[in-house]
Amino acid sequence: MFGGAFNPPTIAHIQLAEYAKKMTKSDVVIFVPTKMTYIKNDQQKDFAFNDKVRYEMLQKIASTRDWMLVSDFEIKSETQPRTYMTLLHLKEEGYACKLLFGSDKLKELKTGWMYMKEITEQFGIVCMKRSNADFQSIIDNNPYVKSISPYIDMIDTPDDFQMISSSIVRHLFNEEKYAEIDPLIPEELNGLRNYTKDDTL
Repeated sequence: MFGGAFNPPTIAHIQLAEYAKKMTKSDVVIFVPTKMTYIKNDQQKDFAFNDKVRYEMLQKIASTRDWMLVSDFEIKSETQPRTYMTLLHLKEEGYACKLLFGSDKLKELKTGWMYMKEITEQFGIVCMKRSNADFQSIIDNNPYVKSISPYIDMIDTPDDFQMISSSIVRHLFNEEKYAEIDPLIPEELNGLRNYTKDDTL
């Protein structure tokens, strides 16, 4: 399960997820976009493509990739579900999931996540290395992360996509620099040329 804003999806999201799938010998990666209200109010991003648009973006990308699934569980929920609730929902749908995220999240696990004990022990975590992170140093210097490390599969990921982010794409979108957006997002999204500020809040 790969949760996130995907505001908008980038080639880094897609290609790193596919790499993680390959390294863990998983069948699929399930992308779960968060609610727009959470992106705006909790994450306080500059703007957010609305729920319908981000879901459709991911669906469009998934249509050419048989390993990629998209769940609308969180965006259809009345309030933003906790990650554990989403994992339980996917389990009820028949998926044996682990939680996939980048190594930048490791330091947030003790204070920023609820039900982490349940997530680690019932599902497990796949952690992708980001920005030359030193996994061993993070584990050695963080007692909490060290305590749950047996439940975490660490994956070294290619450095090719470290400098690509959704925030860069949003900045270029605001300036209508679509040609500069093209290499940063999957080709199915056509450089965001088909989207307008009406698709955002």
